[in-house]
Amino acid sequence: MQVVLHAGLHETDSDRLFKTLLRNREALRSDGIAIPGPGKYRQLISEMLNALGDAPPAPGSRDVLLDSILDEDTGHVDRMILSHENLFSVPKIAFQGGVVYRKAEHRLRTLRDIFARDSVEIFIGLRNPATFLPALLKATPLSDISQLLHGLDPMHIRWSTLLGRITAAVPGVPVTVWCDEDSPLIWGELIREFAGVEATYPIVGAYSRMADITSQEGMTRFRAYLAEKPEFNEAQIRRVMVAFLDKFADPSKVEHEFDLPGWDAHLVQDLTEQYEEDLFDIRRIPGVTLIAP
Repeated sequence: MQVVLHAGLHETDSDRLFKTLLRNREALRSDGIAIPGPGKYRQLISEMLNALGDAPPAPGSRDVLLDSILDEDTGHVDRMILSHENLFSVPKIAFQGGVVYRKAEHRLRTLRDIFARDSVEIFIGLRNPATFLPALLKATPLSDISQLLHGLDPMHIRWSTLLGRITAAVPGVPVTVWCDEDSPLIWGELIREFAGVEATYPIVGAYSRMADITSQEGMTRFRAYLAEKPEFNEAQIRRVMVAFLDKFADPSKVEHEFDLPGWDAHLVQDLTEQYEEDLFDIRRIPGVTLIAP
C-alpha cells in the first residue's frame, strides 16, 4: 500500500486542502484511494508518537493504526492519504529550542518504521517566513514573536535545511513540496499529486483556491471561458488563470500581514529574497520534488 503523509506546514491551507480531497473521496474510492476523516487518526498518531518517544514502534503498530483509520466499507485500498498539520509539533513549540520543527525527522522516521511494509510519501507545504511567522504567532497563545522563536533569528529559517534533515532521516522516501503562495494556480495539480492520479483526472474544487481571491464576476467569466476551450491542456489553463487573476484578483484577499513589532520593510524584503533563494536550493535536494506553476 502507498501511504501519503501530509505534514503541514502550519498556516499553509492544510485543512482547506484536505477538505478538497474529501470532496473527491467517493470518486477516488473506486480507484483504491482512501481518504479517512482526520478525526480517526490525528490524535491517535500524536499520542502514539508521544508515547513511543525514542523507542522503536512495537510489532503490530501498523495494524492497530489501520484498524482505527480504515472503515469496514472502505474496500480494497492501494493508496491512503493522511493529513496532520501538527505532526511535527503544535504551533506554539514550532521553534522550541531555537530549531525549526526539531522533532520532524524523528517523527517521520518512526512513521516510516510503522509503515515499513508500505511505500511512504511525504507532502509538505512551504511559505515565505515573512508571512508565515506573523500567521503562526496568531495561531498561538503567545504575545511576542521572540517567545515563538526561542532565540532563533528569522533570517536563519531555511526550509531547505529542514528538508535536508528529513531526507537524511528517511532516505529513499520521496518528498513533495509546494509554495503556499502558488496554491491558487496549482491547486488541481496538487490534489492529483496527492491522489496519485493522471493529470487529466477530473477534480472537484480544482479552482477553489483561485475562487478565494477572485471576484465572483472573474470566476464566472473564467469558467465560461474554459467551457469554450475543452481542448486546453494544464499549461494553457494555467496561463488563462494568470491572466484572469491579473484582472480580477481581489487585492484585499491577496495581501498578507507583515506587521510585527520590530519588523520593518527591509527585514520583510530580506526574508522574501532569502525565501526565493531557498527555493532554488530546494530544487537541488535529491528526493525532493517542488511543484511550481
